[in-house]
Amino acid sequence: MEFVTYEQDGFIGVITINRPKALNALNTKVLKLLDKVLNEVDLKTTRVLILTGSGSKSFVAGADISEMSILTKSEGELFGKVGNDVFRKLETLPIPVIAAVNGFALGGGCELSLSCDIRICSENALFGQPEVGLGITPGFGGTQRLARTVGIGKAKEMIYTASNIKAEEAYRIGLVNKICSSEELINEAKKLALKISRNAPIAVKASKRAINEGISLNMDEAIVIEEKLFGSCFETEDQKNGMKAFLEKTKVEKFFNR
Repeated sequence: MEFVTYEQDGFIGVITINRPKALNALNTKVLKLLDKVLNEVDLKTTRVLILTGSGSKSFVAGADISEMSILTKSEGELFGKVGNDVFRKLETLPIPVIAAVNGFALGGGCELSLSCDIRICSENALFGQPEVGLGITPGFGGTQRLARTVGIGKAKEMIYTASNIKAEEAYRIGLVNKICSSEELINEAKKLALKISRNAPIAVKASKRAINEGISLNMDEAIVIEEKLFGSCFETEDQKNGMKAFLEKTKVEKFFNR
């Protein structure tokens, strides 16, 4: 597709926001194309997704200001809903998603990375929610996911001041899991994806679901979700093969997603 590309590498899918002349900024067309790509991912054969931006300057520099500048109140709400619906679909995708953040991750770009399970970034990465400097709030989940990821105090500081942070600070506050060179970013993302893909895919999916569904609940409710998902694993061949191999002191050659 013109602005969003997809490649399959074994069990790993790679989605690239491909609008480099606009620093991969998100407009309605890009969001709808990303939604289409997510709908078409084969979840039976794909175990991990990597999401990145084209070029070395920008992951996603934000939502397209030229489009937003003329929106009315109702159009602004609709634009926010379009972005939130796509980002929520990404966040709740059954399989893990790794954001490979190459450069600017500002506004909608930071929010897009926050919708992924794991974030790794290049040394030149820059994160921020600059919206209040433009007279708006974050609109694609930034006020919610940033606080859940780095804590309320730090999230409020970043949003209220519209300040950007570099890769080192993003790592220090837990916004990213790892920093690497621009040249090694995609390879490092693929190494991590491969490591995940070698584990029992049903168990990985169940773990993601348990974390996502339980995080907003109190502990008594959350552990019930975990118990049920834990129990469901005992109906799978992956569990039988994994435990049999452990007891026999061998390794499972391949999990089969069943």
